[in-house]
Amino acid sequence: MPRISNIIERFIKEMLKEAEDGIIEIGRNELAERFGCAPSQINYVLTTRFTPYNGYYIESRRGGGGYIKIMKVSTKEDLDIEHLIRNVIGETITKSKAYHIIEGLREQNMITNREEYIMKAAIEDTALSHVTVERNKLRADVLKNMILVLCR
Repeated sequence: MPRISNIIERFIKEMLKEAEDGIIEIGRNELAERFGCAPSQINYVLTTRFTPYNGYYIESRRGGGGYIKIMKVSTKEDLDIEHLIRNVIGETITKSKAYHIIEGLREQNMITNREEYIMKAAIEDTALSHVTVERNKLRADVLKNMILVLCR
């Protein structure tokens, strides 16, 4: 018998296939009720199976039933972007290396000048000044999410 997490994953992927734009919005509590599990089980599936590494972008809204927006990211250059996210950026990245990546995306016309400036501002040390531990990990996560959204 399949594990509940596998069943939930399959269900969400099926919903994404049926969505015309590759975006779905679901209620965490409703989904948990449907599968007879705790909302934390839904969170587990989302955080382990629907990651930027796997080509998904998730927005979560607290309150009002805890709705979650899941977006299947299909990039212009799927393999290049996947390689960039997995191998070049990895788990952590310095500001300097991140800037080089962003500049490369701009040179390849994958992002606009404005997007380049916004991306750089988002990963700047001043933007992350309240993060004292694992700043480069947060920088990598922010950069990967921006790339997935902008290059879809």
